[in-house]
Amino acid sequence: MHAASSRLGGLAAYLTNPEHELFLSAASSWEIAIKSNLGKLRLPEGASDYVKSRMADGGVTGLPIEHVHALFVDRLPRHHRDPFDRLLVAQAELEDLSLATADPIFGWYTDRIISP
Repeated sequence: MHAASSRLGGLAAYLTNPEHELFLSAASSWEIAIKSNLGKLRLPEGASDYVKSRMADGGVTGLPIEHVHALFVDRLPRHHRDPFDRLLVAQAELEDLSLATADPIFGWYTDRIISP
């Protein structure tokens, strides 16, 4: 089993269910590009091609970052300092979306979590 799949557990089944509408935040794409460029994330192809092809294959809709999302971060408690995570929480709250994640840190911010 792939390392990411084992970490996601039941979340993988949720994400591949065609009845669920999926969104990928531009913040996640940005973080993937940064980590790939720094050598902290190994991908089988460039980050741009990788993200685009996975989104197309999975029927995932891009979620742009709007000013209202960025400014909402100021309202969030300072549980931790990761700007990408905080932006994802803001987007989930403002867009009435759930966050699919294996990272328990998001539970400190919201109950909009779908986890393994």
